[in-house]
Amino acid sequence: MKIINQALAGTMESSDLMVKISPADGELDVVIHSEVIKQFGDQIRQVVLETLSTMGVTQGLIIIEDKGALDCVIRARLQTALLRASGQQPDWGVIQ
Repeated sequence: MKIINQALAGTMESSDLMVKISPADGELDVVIHSEVIKQFGDQIRQVVLETLSTMGVTQGLIIIEDKGALDCVIRARLQTALLRASGQQPDWGVIQ
């Protein structure tokens, strides 16, 4: 999946997160800011990287502003932002 536009998904409410995506040439850069980074930072990063891998993303700037979201919320917000940024229709066989 190629990121061609900037996109947002989510909110800054408690138990949610904001995902910001921008195109970037040649690299995949993931930045995570979280209120619970010390306790759950590794798990958040793992969910983000697994989702990016599943959706075939290899380039782009991904910024996560987390307010304590559950894994399923992280995955859903990231998938939504990626689909918006790519301009593609969802492949329901890939999306979990």
